[in-house]
Formats: sequence, structure tokens, C-alpha cells
Amino acid sequence: MFCNAGHWRPSKHLAEQRKRQGSPEETMSRTIPFHFVDVFAVAPLTGNSLAVVDGGGELALELMQNIAREFNQSETTFVLPATRADADWKLRSFTPKGVEVFGAGGHNTLGAWWWLAAAGRLELGDGPTMFHQQIGDLVYPLAIWQSQGKLEKIIMRQEAPVAGRQLSNLGALATALGLNAEEITADVVPCQVVSTGAAHLLVPIRAREAVDRISPDAKQLFDLLNEVGGEGCYVFSLDPLQPGTTAYARFFNPTVGISEDPATGTAAGPLAAHLVAHGLAQPQPGVIKVEQGTTLGRTSIIEVGVDAGSVSVSGRGIVVASGAFSI
Repeated sequence: MFCNAGHWRPSKHLAEQRKRQGSPEETMSRTIPFHFVDVFAVAPLTGNSLAVVDGGGELALELMQNIAREFNQSETTFVLPATRADADWKLRSFTPKGVEVFGAGGHNTLGAWWWLAAAGRLELGDGPTMFHQQIGDLVYPLAIWQSQGKLEKIIMRQEAPVAGRQLSNLGALATALGLNAEEITADVVPCQVVSTGAAHLLVPIRAREAVDRISPDAKQLFDLLNEVGGEGCYVFSLDPLQPGTTAYARFFNPTVGISEDPATGTAAGPLAAHLVAHGLAQPQPGVIKVEQGTTLGRTSIIEVGVDAGSVSVSGRGIVVASGAFSI
């Protein structure tokens, strides 16, 4: 499916932004290609939809933020030339509120690399081909697997897991999530912030039905996340729907303006490491699979490898739409 955006008029806000640019060159109309990729998807129009903007290294920060607001996706990623010699490409990702997000192995980075590979912008051989991505000031490795000319998967290394603060006020947490306190099973595995590049609060829920029923109060959840140093909240049960999966999850991130995300690699990585650390999952053989997005009608499968403190996230993408801004 392709959307021809050649006749799409930019929003009033984008038009005003263009007028505010300082030089005549900046005020000239330019064409900026974009693409939509469904990441961690089980079929087209499932998974987590990502807007990928091809280029834009010369764009002002405010214009990047306004483009992200125009798309109104959980994240919009700009594919830019690397500024470090040890990286192949640089990625910058923004939420609709203009918050720049970092960390590797999320749908925002995996989807951008999937588009680069699908568009023929990378030299790939059969089997894994290694690349390096610059995100902020850091560089992360990844591998793109291809078999007989067909893209198979992308594997991204995250940082080693770091366990943060535990949340003990289950009553306040239950209220923030719209649940009863006894539906949070902190006796099985603690409610704890864990990071593999982005710190998220992991919350065990007794049953899948309760996970589906969660309706968070954004302000209360925001306050609790700030209290324990968590960016987002990853709720999960250990009774998923999809065969072969270990956990059934939902993700809420009021700290950056995301009401709910249908697939979150930067949270699935910490969750898999958390489950392994507490003896609730075995990473071998193969990987730990997390189901997310089903409540939103966008089922996603995120695969996580955990090995001696090393965490990697893998998945696939589907390029479903392409177009261009004229601004």
C-alpha cells in the first residue's frame, strides 16, 4: 500500500515553521521522503507503526519535532549521516511531544534499519551482516540477516541490564493502573525499574484479563515513575495468547507523552532479563518472545536473547506506505 503525499499540504504549524527559518535557502520548498514501517508485526497493519524520514540532517531541531508531531506516531525516526567514524548511520527519534528518545533495540531503530535494508541502501550478503548505529553520543552494533536475497530479521544489541529501584507502594500503583492491589503479583517477581538502555518500571500482573482491563491515570502513573526513576511502565502477565510466547504485555509512557505503545523493544529487553534473573524464563534454546499490542488490535511479537548479562532484541518489519513532505 502506498500513499501519494505529493499533494498533501503541510499543517498550518509546519507552514509557520518554514516561515520562521532564517535564510532564503531555508524558506525554499523542499521535498522530504518518508515511509511507514510496521515493526514487530505479525501481518501488515499490525505491530508498531513507525514513521521513517529519509534524511533531514540539515533540518532544524524544531522542524524535526514538528514533523514528528505531524505524524503523531509514538515515534518518528530520522535517518541521518553518521558523525562518528565507527558508525554507519545516525538515527534521531522524537515523540509527538518533541521529546528525543535514545537507546537501541526499540521499534524506532529496528524499523529504520529495516527500511534501509528493504530500500537497497545497504550492502547485504547471505547470513548476518554487521552494522553500527549512532544514537546520541553512543554507537551500538546490530546484525541484519538475509537468506537468498530475502530479509529475515534484524538483531540489535542492547546494554547490559541494570536493576534499579523497586516500587513497594502497590496500593498507589494499583490505583494508577485502575486495578486492585492483589492483581499485582510482586510476591512472584518484584515491581522494579530495569534498564538495558532505557529504564522502565516492570509490573507483574496476575492474569491476562487484568492486563487488558488496565486504564491508567496518566498523572498518577507519571508521579510514580518519577519517584522510582522509570521512564515508562511495562505491565505483563505470564499467560500470553500467541503460541511460543512467554509474556503478554502493555506499555504506558506518560513521561514522554505516549499513552500506549503497541511494541516496545526497549522494554521487552529489560523484561526478559528480569524474568531470567528471577528464574521465570529460560533463554535457551532460542529466545524469549513477548506478545504486546493485542489490546490495541496491533499484535506484535518481540524476540529477546539473554546470555550471560547480554541482551539483544530481534524482529521484522513491513514497509506499508511511502510519500513525501513538501515544506
